[in-house]
Amino acid sequence: MQADDFPKFKVLIVGDGGTGKTAFINRHITGDYTTTYEPTLGVEIYPLDFHTNHGTIRFHCWDTGGKVSGLRDGYYIHGQCAIIMFDVTNKKSYKNVPRWYKDLRGICKDIPIVLCGNKVDVADRQVQATDVTFHTKKNLQYYEVSAKDNYNLVNPFLYLARKLAGWPIIIPPQKVAATGPTFHTSCFHWMKCVSVNCRREADDADAAELPLSENDDAVEWIFI
Repeated sequence: MQADDFPKFKVLIVGDGGTGKTAFINRHITGDYTTTYEPTLGVEIYPLDFHTNHGTIRFHCWDTGGKVSGLRDGYYIHGQCAIIMFDVTNKKSYKNVPRWYKDLRGICKDIPIVLCGNKVDVADRQVQATDVTFHTKKNLQYYEVSAKDNYNLVNPFLYLARKLAGWPIIIPPQKVAATGPTFHTSCFHWMKCVSVNCRREADDADAAELPLSENDDAVEWIFI
């Protein structure tokens, strides 16, 4: 088997601008976190490798911008799985989750999708765990994560790897560079990927006081 002859999957990472999509990916790549926010324009692609009990698995992460783009549907083509991210400190970003879901399903049909609520490190969250019910209606996996605190970051990818591969993948403990990422999850470790050119997203402004809604027809696009 050649060095690069291992499973590779295209994962779409979508959600409103400022929800922390790029910070989420960059935390895996470098172990770093910054409060500097640079919006992703169009799409950026990063390869991330899992070293598992079944060998290496690579996710090609398509980090999509959070604004409307005529090219966005083209980014979704051949997507094999997806992560929809919202910001628990921003109600608008959760209100828009149904739209992102509808967009994905329109192009990618029955791919596995994970819903992630980012920035759970913030004490004054605007979307409580009990408010998050969209995943139960659509049979999605849900994880609360924090790119800032390195909390629960591996689990979305581990879930997708298991769904796509069809067998119970595990990630044995392994050494990570001292400058690399550390995780709250004691039994899973993420190895650094080959990409070094990345952007980061950080905390967004406080959310507007809007009621939560999960009615696809009632929700309007609101971009930050």
